[in-house]
Amino acid sequence: METSVNNFLASQHKLKLTHVEDPITVMESGMSGMIFTLDDIDEKFFDLKNGILGETFQKFVNYRFPVAIVLPADHGFGLRVTELAREHARHDVVRFCKTMEEAKAWMIKVLG
Repeated sequence: METSVNNFLASQHKLKLTHVEDPITVMESGMSGMIFTLDDIDEKFFDLKNGILGETFQKFVNYRFPVAIVLPADHGFGLRVTELAREHARHDVVRFCKTMEEAKAWMIKVLG
């Protein structure tokens, strides 16, 4: 199962979140879910004042496309991002995970 879970890594498909249109590309990738690391996401997404992250999340939620974002506790994006990650730690579509292992386990559970 490890090999198949690794197929859900955005980096394996050269997918990134750099623009608000990118969720559509991700969902059209043929995958049924995706795991992103900080290397896969432009820093501007974590500037919550610009609304990019919220708009991106809404697209994934609207299409019920499971996304895990691996965000270590020492991410450096500030208190608001930490609060957002805490709020989404149990979300059923867009979930923040502290480790890759946690993200993979959640993806296995969600996609069965």
